[in-house]
Amino acid sequence: MARTIDKLSATIDKILKARGMQSRVPEYRVSSRWAGTVGAAIARHAQPRTLRGGRLLLIVDSPAWMQQISLMKPEIIAKLNSNLGAEIIRDITLKLGELSSSPMQPEGEEVPAVISREEREMIDQSVHEVGDGEIREAIKRMIEKHLLRTRKESGR
Repeated sequence: MARTIDKLSATIDKILKARGMQSRVPEYRVSSRWAGTVGAAIARHAQPRTLRGGRLLLIVDSPAWMQQISLMKPEIIAKLNSNLGAEIIRDITLKLGELSSSPMQPEGEEVPAVISREEREMIDQSVHEVGDGEIREAIKRMIEKHLLRTRKESGR
């Protein structure tokens, strides 16, 4: 009996879809590319919080920056969509608030320090054959998050 082997990317898509996580991939892409796309000045004062239905919610740390970003919305949307390679963001909603140390992370979820060099090498070896760069980076982030969560739960 012959077996067919699916591409890893197709398998990952199936897993993400089965767990209801496929819709969150654009959100993670926005978060990981935010500072590089909008620049350090804006990134210091505004962070993406959620992306739903093409509407990106930004948390902004001051009324002055809220006004500035409001005027720059079309430019920011165009830059983000260009960087993402698709028309994912249609509008931006601004909300005044405190910036978190980790944008687009569920509130109340604390991320422990860092991944060690050895752990990072192990993760890199685990995903080095994944051809699609975005999928490879998403898998790496999921493994890192799992590793950190497991470490936190075990008290290490």
